[in-house]
Amino acid sequence: MSERILILDFGSQVTQLIARRVRESGVYCEIHPFTISEDRLNGLAPCGIILSGGPASLTEAASPRAPELVFRLGVPVLGICYGMQTMCTQLGGRVTLSDHQEFGRAFIDILGECPLFEGLWPKGAREQVWMSHGDRVDALPTGFRAVAASDATPYAAIADEARRFYGVLFHPEVVHTPQGAQLLRNFTHNVAGCRGDWTMARFRAQAVDKIRRQVGSGNVVCGLSGGVDSAVAAVLLHEAIGDRLTCILVDTGLLRAGEAEEVVSLFRGHYNIPLIHRDASRLFLGKLAGIVDPEEKRKAIGATFIEVFDEEARKLGDVEFLAQGTLYPDVIESASPFGGPSVTIKSHHNVGGLPERMKLRLIEPLRDLFKDEVRALGRELGMPERLVERHPFPGPGLAIRIPGEVTGTKLEVLRKADAVFLEEIRNAGLYGAIWQAFAVLLPVKSVGVMGDSRSYDFVCALRAVTSTDGMTADYFPFPHEFLGRTATRIINEVRGINRVVYDVTSKPPGTIEWE
Repeated sequence: MSERILILDFGSQVTQLIARRVRESGVYCEIHPFTISEDRLNGLAPCGIILSGGPASLTEAASPRAPELVFRLGVPVLGICYGMQTMCTQLGGRVTLSDHQEFGRAFIDILGECPLFEGLWPKGAREQVWMSHGDRVDALPTGFRAVAASDATPYAAIADEARRFYGVLFHPEVVHTPQGAQLLRNFTHNVAGCRGDWTMARFRAQAVDKIRRQVGSGNVVCGLSGGVDSAVAAVLLHEAIGDRLTCILVDTGLLRAGEAEEVVSLFRGHYNIPLIHRDASRLFLGKLAGIVDPEEKRKAIGATFIEVFDEEARKLGDVEFLAQGTLYPDVIESASPFGGPSVTIKSHHNVGGLPERMKLRLIEPLRDLFKDEVRALGRELGMPERLVERHPFPGPGLAIRIPGEVTGTKLEVLRKADAVFLEEIRNAGLYGAIWQAFAVLLPVKSVGVMGDSRSYDFVCALRAVTSTDGMTADYFPFPHEFLGRTATRIINEVRGINRVVYDVTSKPPGTIEWE
């Protein structure tokens, strides 16, 4: 990677969005904690540095600071919210508690020309942005000037063109700042001079070369889950090392309808990749018997998955590497001093490294990519769109969409209802407009009348959300006709359900995965 923008994370829940916006403009970037050592910082040789937002207050003595080297490297620096405040404090300005906090939609007045605003906001314009701060900059460091102000602060954006240091108190990375992505592009391309030539084709070539150097003449085993990440990782690995890759599909019995069969058909038939299909559904169901707590379910599924996978991998004999579909958000969170959603959310088999008994070295070919980039890589590899566009599916599968004890009967009922829901979504041409959709079998039963008799069956909840980044989401506004048609089909075609409801809860920021 010849060009690199470095993002220093101060704990904002939307730091990952900065990286996504930068990469969307064709510039490679990495997120590192603000505690990065100066040797590491210097070794990365960034073209520019972005200081993220964060929850701390500069009025507290123990609040985090950027490494002093950031301001001596001679590269452009952009501070966002807390990042702007710590830059001002460290360079001789002053930050105090504000009498007028700003959270949510706000408006700024453009006071002067600035490279960040080029082609966006002329002097005198009033523009919408998204604020999230309780402190304010009271005095600017020497060399800075105000280029934007809001009702709450005279310094909503600042610039020191001589040193190429800039700061914005608002968040350009979120969609609620309508032209924020272009502002970030102005920083990376116009200020930092990046070419913007980072593409999936380039990543593919570099990843294949890296895999070949890492694996050498060794053999690799890769676990397939039915999801996008593991499938793309497997196809990429096969391109790099051919038949020295063996895939293992552990069929937990917790997959969606037809998923295991589709994976086997694609990888054995289309790609001719060596594949072991282990049907362990009875084993998993036995391990889940009597377990009600969702976290205990996760642990049972994760432990059983490792047990079965290890058993099959040992049968292969000469295997040195295990491939996983680890993505960049997991890497970021594992390195962050603030922790992250994966710390408490993802306790299943694909997070947390390998058990000591598995004497395999880990290879993670997708660890530098976000989810949308994995999909782009899948398309670059020529994978079927039906697989590439597949909605996210949690590692524990349908087990955590059955609150309470998991039984074979409940799984069969839920699997059929889920399949009807997804089929109707595809038939309506809505699958691509929805970030994730699924059915949940609620732990309650409803008394109803079906035909001339009473019924006492499960209630099924349907869930569908839209999202641009996976950090926040809102329910999908299905037409009443669609919901009526889908509910009728589920009740008529799935024995065991006599009532269907639609969940219209929105998702707040702060978590990564919908389940």
